[in-house]
Amino acid sequence: MVERVICYRAPSTRAEIDDVAAWLEGRIDADVTVRDRFLEVHRTDDLAERFAEARVSSPYERETGNAMLGTIRYEERALANPDREGGVLYDGEQIQRAFNAAVPEDERGLETLHVAVIDRAIGTWGDHDGRWHKRVTVLGQPALVSVPGLYEAPAKPEAYYKEKQRHALLSGDAPPREVLENQVDGEFLIQDDPRTTDALKGYVLQALDYLETGEPFCDREGCRLFDAHYHEDLIDAQLRDPEFCTEHARLYGE
Repeated sequence: MVERVICYRAPSTRAEIDDVAAWLEGRIDADVTVRDRFLEVHRTDDLAERFAEARVSSPYERETGNAMLGTIRYEERALANPDREGGVLYDGEQIQRAFNAAVPEDERGLETLHVAVIDRAIGTWGDHDGRWHKRVTVLGQPALVSVPGLYEAPAKPEAYYKEKQRHALLSGDAPPREVLENQVDGEFLIQDDPRTTDALKGYVLQALDYLETGEPFCDREGCRLFDAHYHEDLIDAQLRDPEFCTEHARLYGE
């Protein structure tokens, strides 16, 4: 039984974690607190090296890591100045293990759930298709919730990719993301979207539900605990009423 949930801020993003925590506390029977950035509160001497080891070098190569001194220096700078980090995908399970090792031993029990909202893009390897997949969450202890993953992991409307392909055929290169976002009709979240905080609420709740039940997601579309693979489904689940399916409304409804 989870007695305490600790949410960690992601200061370089638009996410208001205090608002997420207040929403969560109104729906669960556990104490909810907010701390500053996980990488500040639980800093260990080897974190930069652990991030370097978790870097994904190719979408189709299972092996990760780049231990070159320049890469480790980059990770040190990113830890010190999170606004400067970007464009790198990390193995979410490796990052989760590094974070778990950084949590004090007296806070590692399953009665305390740590939810690290982070400003890094994370992924997991798909054995079924031999490639990396970006993720919004890696559930467990601590749970990772990636703000960039919210924008990048779910698939966008088909028109987005058609416009991207059309632009590439005409110009020979990929268009800037903001150009596509302005040209394509359809519902999807974009970087620094004002709906970010509301969309994150269900993902933080998923972390608690997983620790409580062992079930990773709800299979009913439109429920906050649904694992959305498309932006349209994400918006339906996280930003539209009703918030929950009938089963989860009994557990987490107001």
